Amino acid sequence: MFVGLGTVINLLTIIVGAAIGIALGGRLPKRSQKMITDVLGLITLLGATSALLPLWSNEFKDSLPDGSPLLLILASMLIGGLLGTALKIEKRVENFGENLRKKFKASSDSPFVEGFVSASLLFVIGPLAILGSVSDGMSQGLDQLILKSSLDFFAAMAFASTLGIGVMASIIPVGIYQGFWTIIGFFAGSVLEQYQIDAMTISGGLMLVGIGLRLLNIKKISVANLLPALVIAPVLATVLHSI
Repeated sequence: MFVGLGTVINLLTIIVGAAIGIALGGRLPKRSQKMITDVLGLITLLGATSALLPLWSNEFKDSLPDGSPLLLILASMLIGGLLGTALKIEKRVENFGENLRKKFKASSDSPFVEGFVSASLLFVIGPLAILGSVSDGMSQGLDQLILKSSLDFFAAMAFASTLGIGVMASIIPVGIYQGFWTIIGFFAGSVLEQYQIDAMTISGGLMLVGIGLRLLNIKKISVANLLPALVIAPVLATVLHSI
């Protein structure tokens, strides 16, 4: 075993899952593809519900001043969204996906970019991507990333059946993101307390709601612009915890 093995396994499962989805997708009629996308949107919203639960947990509320948990998430999302908008993260991710589309020689009317953006966000949002990578870096086992890999395998297969090879290309940002946290875990050891993890999880849950709404064609929220909130939330939680 070596540091980073968990992320390598994760990337391989995304590739295999996406390959199977691409192979199956061409055989599915448009109505079936639309149904699969709708189901994915609903399942994403279901995952968001579980990610939001810590907001009402006694452990999270007891770690912060009275009445501040909701304000913490509000401030994290607003500050993160403003920062992400200023940095044009969504536009940069879409441009990166467009460049990859050209390299993969996918047609301009294909869902390549949407598949790349949606899958990339889905695979990096959530505590397992961070906690699993940190644990991997600390050589504390691969259990969390193995679980994430199993979930990502089926998600990649379902996404790729309707959104194509762009889903497979998501391994690039996923590898960079999880590699970063693996390095953090290797050098810094345990970096997050439970209340910090909860703040990050809740913020990620709101972003999953945004992805679900995109998949259901209800509202195209610029979820990538909200990504800085994943860093800001635990920082603000630390500040409030010290008060």
